Amino acid sequence: MARKIIIDTDPGQDDAVAILLALASPEVEVLGITAVAGNVPLELTAKNARIVCELAGRPDVRVFAGCDRPLRHTLVTAEHVHGKTGLDGPVMPEPTMPLQDRHGVDFIVETLREEAPETVTLCPLGPLTNIATAFEKAPDIVANVQEIVLMGGAYFQVGNITPAAEFNIYVDPEAADIVFKCGRPVTVMPLDVTHKALTTAPRVQAFRDLGTKPGTMVAEWTDFFERFDKEKYGSAGAPLHDPCVIAYLIDPDLFSGRHVNVEIETQSELTRGMSVADWWRVTDRAPNAMFMGDVDAQGFFALLTERIGTL
Repeated sequence: MARKIIIDTDPGQDDAVAILLALASPEVEVLGITAVAGNVPLELTAKNARIVCELAGRPDVRVFAGCDRPLRHTLVTAEHVHGKTGLDGPVMPEPTMPLQDRHGVDFIVETLREEAPETVTLCPLGPLTNIATAFEKAPDIVANVQEIVLMGGAYFQVGNITPAAEFNIYVDPEAADIVFKCGRPVTVMPLDVTHKALTTAPRVQAFRDLGTKPGTMVAEWTDFFERFDKEKYGSAGAPLHDPCVIAYLIDPDLFSGRHVNVEIETQSELTRGMSVADWWRVTDRAPNAMFMGDVDAQGFFALLTERIGTL
């Protein structure tokens, strides 16, 4: 039985790879994709999500535009990583599939009301604005969520947009705070995991060697944002963050972590957006998230290459 998911995303090259992985995998059924402002503004994330669906040969997937700004603050974007379009690298055709009329938040609310309770998993790959807005607008839907599997936060790796904060959480800490306190199962793919899933030269070549348009695009996207990350981290490749969320749904054994308490800092100027994970269980705060700490990187890339090869 395929697991029903809603992908909430701000594509981003790594978001694009995550969407391709989901659309190539029979283990998950994508009910819809909601775009949020994050890596680039909403107009571009909504466009990029449709570009990726068409690349996967899936113009039937419904894409909705959600929130264009964080709950309480001005939008911070990441063109310095992803380029001005969010999908810089290869030249991408304009999408021909339509954007749905409904607001992304309304789609989330209505879907969680329509589907059987605890059968829909939310997969946020960007800032958590859409999810938090849906929870605030319709508190009744929270109990219907099966699980929230998200890419965001960091503990040992600390921050990638400020010294203390990971980008997705930093863009909308108030939204993240709502999601982490919602009471439903939360699984987190932080930088601690994604920085162990590096696009080394042989792994990128494996995508290129598929000889398909999606394989080539993945290789070219990776080439683009890899330049920034290699220089920043001095690593052999770039972290492929967001596909970790989808890979976990397909093969959870690729990942290991701890069920701990995670609090989001919303007040401090110095550490705003920090995800404070009680990894060593030094507080008496109740665990609220499965916080992943490790990944079988070889297994992860093998899965990714095999599935994208089917598109």
